[in-house]
Amino acid sequence: MSRHVERHYADRIGWLRAAVLGANDGIVSTASLVVGVAAAGTARGDVLIAGLAGLVAGAMSMAAGEYVSVSSQADTEKADLDRERQELKDDEAFELQELTDIYIRRGVDAGLAQQVSRQLMAHDALATHAREELGLTEIHAARPIQAALASAGTFAVGAALPLVLALVSPEDLTLQLVAGGSLLLLALLGGLAAKVGGARVTVGAGRVTLWGALAMVATAVVGAIFGTIA
Repeated sequence: MSRHVERHYADRIGWLRAAVLGANDGIVSTASLVVGVAAAGTARGDVLIAGLAGLVAGAMSMAAGEYVSVSSQADTEKADLDRERQELKDDEAFELQELTDIYIRRGVDAGLAQQVSRQLMAHDALATHAREELGLTEIHAARPIQAALASAGTFAVGAALPLVLALVSPEDLTLQLVAGGSLLLLALLGGLAAKVGGARVTVGAGRVTLWGALAMVATAVVGAIFGTIA
C-alpha cells in the first residue's frame, strides 16, 4: 500500500523567501549600480569594477543581515519553548486545561477536546503546545545558517547576471542593455517565485519589475547629474 504524501506551498516558505530576496536584491542593486555608473560616462573597466565590488559587498551584507535577523527569531522561539517546557513541568494539569480550551474555542466538543489533549500531550506535550499555543512548527522553524547561505548565494547569482550583460554589451549600449536585460530577468524571477509559491505569476512578475525599474531610473538620473558635474 503506497503512502500518500502531500506537498504544500508553506513547506517552501523558509528557503523561498531568502532565495527570492537574495536574487532580487542582487539583480536590482547591481544593475542599478552599473546603470548609475554607466550613466556618468565611466569607462567599461570602472563600471565592471564597481559592479563586482557591489556583488561582493552585497552578498556579505545579505548573509550578515539574514543571519542576525533569523538568529533573533530563533532566540525568541527558543525562549518561548524553554518557558513552555518549564510550565509543563510545574503545572501539567493547567497546561492540559489550556490546550483543551484552545480546541474548545475552535469548535471541538469539550469532552472530545479533553480526550484529544490528553492523547497528544502523552505523545509529545512540548511539541503539541508549541504548535497549538505558540504557532511553532518544524516547517516554520528559524534556520539562521540556511537563510544566510541562501541569501548570499542567490544574491551573488543575481548580481552576476547584470555584470555579464555589462561585459558582453557594446560600450555605448551598456546602460540600455543592462537595464533592459535586468528588467527581463526580474520579471522571470518574480514570475517563477510566484509560481513556486502558488501565487499569480503576472502579479509576482509585475511588482518586482516595477520596483527594479524605479531603482534603475533613480540611479541613472543620479549618475547622469553627477557625471555632468564631474
